[in-house]
Amino acid sequence: MSCMIHETAIVDPAARLHPSVEVGPYAVIGPGVEVDEGTHIDTHAILRGPLKMGKRNEVFPFATIGEVSQDLTAKREDDTRVEIGDDNLIREFVTIQRGTYKDTGITRIGSHNLLMNYVHVGHDCVLGDHNVLANGTQLGGHIHIGDWVVTGGAVLVLQRCKLGSHSFAAGGAGITRDIPPYVVVQQNPAVPRGLNVEGLRRRGFTPDDMRDIKIAYRKFFISGLHVEAAIEELSELATANAHVREMVEFMRASEHPLQHLAKQHEPQ
Repeated sequence: MSCMIHETAIVDPAARLHPSVEVGPYAVIGPGVEVDEGTHIDTHAILRGPLKMGKRNEVFPFATIGEVSQDLTAKREDDTRVEIGDDNLIREFVTIQRGTYKDTGITRIGSHNLLMNYVHVGHDCVLGDHNVLANGTQLGGHIHIGDWVVTGGAVLVLQRCKLGSHSFAAGGAGITRDIPPYVVVQQNPAVPRGLNVEGLRRRGFTPDDMRDIKIAYRKFFISGLHVEAAIEELSELATANAHVREMVEFMRASEHPLQHLAKQHEPQ
C-alpha cells in the first residue's frame, strides 16, 4: 500500500486502499474497508468494515462510516456492510451505519450525492444518485430514497418510509409517510404542497410532461379520490406517459401513502 497516509492516521493492514487514496491526520480505517481511486479521507474520519467505497469520494472531518447499527439487535461481529458508489461528498459529522439481519444487511448509497453536516443515514437505508440531504437530515432505518431528491435542513424521516425520485422536503419537515416522485412536502407531519416544478425544469422535463404530472398530482391529492380510484382514473395517462406511470406505480406499491390535501394548495 503506497497511499498518501498521514503519519498520525491509523490504517489497519487488512484495509485495501487504492494507491491514489489520501488519508488525513488522525483518521481511523479498520479491517475490511475497501476504498477506490481518487478518494480523500480527511482528518478524524472513521471508516469501519465491511465497507466498500468507490471512486473520487470526499469524506470530511469527523464523519463516521460503517459503524455498527444502533438497532438493539445488531452486534459488531455481524456480517453486515455499507456500500458507497462514486463522487459523493460526505461532510462533517455525517454518520452512515451498517445494515442489519432484519433487512438485506447492506446500507447502500449510490453516486453523486451530497450529505451535508450532521446527516444520519440509519441501518439498511438505500439512496440512489444525485441526492442532496441538507444539514441535520435524519434517516431512520430501512428508508429508500430515489434519485435527485432534496431535503432541507433538519428533515426527519421515519423508518421504512420511501422518498420518490425528484421529490423535495422543505426544512424541518417530519416525514411519516411515503413521498411520491416529483412532490414537495413541508411541515411536521409532512403534507403535500405541490410539485417540484423548478427541479423538474432544470432536469429537462418537457411542458407536456409537466402538464401530465400535474394532472396526476391533482387526482391523488386534490380530487378527494381514494388512492385506488385515482390510480384507475389515471390508467390511460400512465400508459402514455412514463413519468405519470412512475408516480402511479409508486402510489400503488406504497404501504403508507401520503394523504389528501386541501384545494388551496393546488400546484401552479
